[in-house]
Amino acid sequence: MSLDVSEFRIEKRRAEAELTLTMGVAITGCFFLSGLRATFAGPERIADLLNAEGGFFPFEVHGESSPYTVICNRSQLVLVTLLDVPVEAQADPGYSVAKEREVRIVLSTGRTVHGRVRIYRPTGRDRLSDYAREPEMFRYIETGDRTLIVNSAHIVEMQETSEA
Repeated sequence: MSLDVSEFRIEKRRAEAELTLTMGVAITGCFFLSGLRATFAGPERIADLLNAEGGFFPFEVHGESSPYTVICNRSQLVLVTLLDVPVEAQADPGYSVAKEREVRIVLSTGRTVHGRVRIYRPTGRDRLSDYAREPEMFRYIETGDRTLIVNSAHIVEMQETSEA
């Protein structure tokens, strides 16, 4: 028996995460990621996938029954909690030299997140207000024990809480 495999098939790896949607529902499952990033060396990360384009992305939901795949609308995604690779943000070029800011962020769901953001800007242009104007829609926030990816369209308020 022969298997018909397309020459255009791209192998994907799964990355565990919890999604928080605009309606306040949290779902656990995994993203399907490519082995290579289009912009930098290394494997694709969840933030790379979310920032690559608008519209929808596939997500495998781990429910009470067997896993199933849904197509999620990026605009309805408020927050991603990384479960598989909590240090994903550290793969950013310049991570170790980027300005770190302690922040308090209020999301459109009413949830408040306390954590650290990294600002990849030249000295003097590395304020929280500069971070707020960055073009990436989905951004990392590192908390004490987790890495989150927040949809900036759902940030209601940001405040710096102390110097990092």
